[in-house]
Amino acid sequence: MPEHASWLTLLLAHAKDTLSHNASAIGDSVVGHHPATWQSFEPITASIIVALLVILVGLSVKARLSDANEAVVPDDQLTLRTFMEAFLGYFYDLAKSVMDAERAKKYFPIIGTAATFVFFSNIMALIPGLPVATSSLNITLGCALVVFLYFNFVGIQSNGMGYIKHLMGPKIWLAPLILPIEVISLCVRPVTLAVRLMLNMAVDHLILSIFLALVAVFVPLPVMALGIVVVIVQTLVFTLLTSIYIGLATEHEEHH
Repeated sequence: MPEHASWLTLLLAHAKDTLSHNASAIGDSVVGHHPATWQSFEPITASIIVALLVILVGLSVKARLSDANEAVVPDDQLTLRTFMEAFLGYFYDLAKSVMDAERAKKYFPIIGTAATFVFFSNIMALIPGLPVATSSLNITLGCALVVFLYFNFVGIQSNGMGYIKHLMGPKIWLAPLILPIEVISLCVRPVTLAVRLMLNMAVDHLILSIFLALVAVFVPLPVMALGIVVVIVQTLVFTLLTSIYIGLATEHEEHH
């Protein structure tokens, strides 16, 4: 499959002359033994852009909430603040439906961050020419590995050795059989998170680009409408699975 190019790729290529000659060597070490191209740097650069955008959105909403009156009284129209309140409120309720309210509040920073990053990364797929971080397996796998390490960490933190004991099954003599299965099941989780998100967003962005190339105005509209559905569903699925994995890992041993 040919590498996807966007304005960001062209910008990086244009800036090549101003960078050090060591950039190609660095690129080879990051990408592998194949010669590095500026398309290779696009996903990580796009993810940094999304991260900065999310930080700016958070700071903007926080500034609006610094006034006690504005924090209590909702806006009378759709603004960035009302959108983010509704967006994060929905996923907080989703987390509460998976686990109890106390754990949902405790672990919502990672859940809310995952939802926000994935959503803003996905929404870029609806704008032809913009880079889509989540269409790269490297980025989605990185997100999934963060979730994987986090839910295992909080699982051990919450249940201690009971978390490991749970992986061995109800009887100690079943451990040689149950433990490998449970470990494989745990390791498959980040792979399914990463591949599902990457494939859906890559295909959605590719289809939209093809239709836009055919007819620039009217034909892409139904595809863009379908793309909105894909963006929402993929954000929902990724966040729901993150909540489920954290909920299962932090559930007390006596509830298993």
